[in-house]
Amino acid sequence: MKIVVLGAGLMGKEVARDLVRSTVVEEVELADVDYDKAKVASSEIHHAKLKIYQLDANNEQQLAQLMNNYDVVVNALFYKFNKIVAKTAIKTGTHSVDLGGHIQQITNQILEWKEEARKAKVTIIPDLGVAPGMINILTGYGASKLQNPDSVKLYVGGIPLRPAPPLEYNHVFSLDGLFDHYTDPSTIIRDGKKTTVPSLSEIETVYFDKFGPLEAFHTSGGTSTLLNTFSNLTTLEYKTIRYPGHAAKFQFLKDLHLLSRNPIHFNRSISISPRDMLLKVMEPLLSLEDQEDVVLLRVIVSGEHKGKQTTITYEMVTYKEKETGITAMAKATAGTISVVAQMIGSGIIRKRGIFAPEEIVPGDIYIEEMDKRNVHIIEKVEKDT
Repeated sequence: MKIVVLGAGLMGKEVARDLVRSTVVEEVELADVDYDKAKVASSEIHHAKLKIYQLDANNEQQLAQLMNNYDVVVNALFYKFNKIVAKTAIKTGTHSVDLGGHIQQITNQILEWKEEARKAKVTIIPDLGVAPGMINILTGYGASKLQNPDSVKLYVGGIPLRPAPPLEYNHVFSLDGLFDHYTDPSTIIRDGKKTTVPSLSEIETVYFDKFGPLEAFHTSGGTSTLLNTFSNLTTLEYKTIRYPGHAAKFQFLKDLHLLSRNPIHFNRSISISPRDMLLKVMEPLLSLEDQEDVVLLRVIVSGEHKGKQTTITYEMVTYKEKETGITAMAKATAGTISVVAQMIGSGIIRKRGIFAPEEIVPGDIYIEEMDKRNVHIIEKVEKDT
């Protein structure tokens, strides 16, 4: 199969690195508007299968010409490009996957094109990062093992291995996107009803092997397509994991309107939003650079199985690769979208249309493939006696 990766940033580069290692992938194209960035990524990967291309993803004609030459497109661009890539995939008959961006309901809008994609005989799966993405696949897999699932609780956090003040956090993806997750309300299901709660709220203490106590709190976007796929649940909640005190510090910034996008006008020619100012200050301060990160994940699916209340838990603790320098978040994210892209290209996933990850990705094969990438997901089943 031939696969094109859009975006030569950290995630796109690591997806390309994973793809060239696959025996079933014949050719990989890495495309970016910044050709020099693509050249640097290519030199780091240094593989005969990899080609690079300069692409302006805003140019539909150029995008279509490129995608026409490939079996699957992996969209690793910022989420504002997800709609144009999905639309072009339908037009060109190219299978497509993306890293998500459920904020602003972009994924829901893409899912509305399901019939058009089916007629075009393509498979499109959005939201294939870690959260959403990995948690969706594991939720779907766990729910498939229960006759009547009723509760799903999700916990994910990308955190530094060795936290340092002032926030005990280093950003492993867009800091601007993180602010969105902290400011937009979190949609959950509670007592069988869809509702919203403030992000950064309802802090609880959680523990993982070698980690704890940690805190977990609501953030937006994590429940993603699960809200519709499992709308009959009694409980569905997603919480982000951080070191203790993180939520309170960001709540303070939020209360001061420092996360606001509304511009402040200093004079006729100068205006800037508090968020833009904060990003300028925080991005270098919170850069991960050569530090080590870890990704913690827990998916808890509960319900009835053969007359007994059963709880299935999936847990993962993934570290940065010291030898290659690949961050834990990049390893888990790039691995997930690469594995699913290859499932489509190789025919493991055959249904055509647009699907949420939990609807179509086979969890058993996914866990096996991630294990090969040193991302180990452990399943535990508990039944009431």
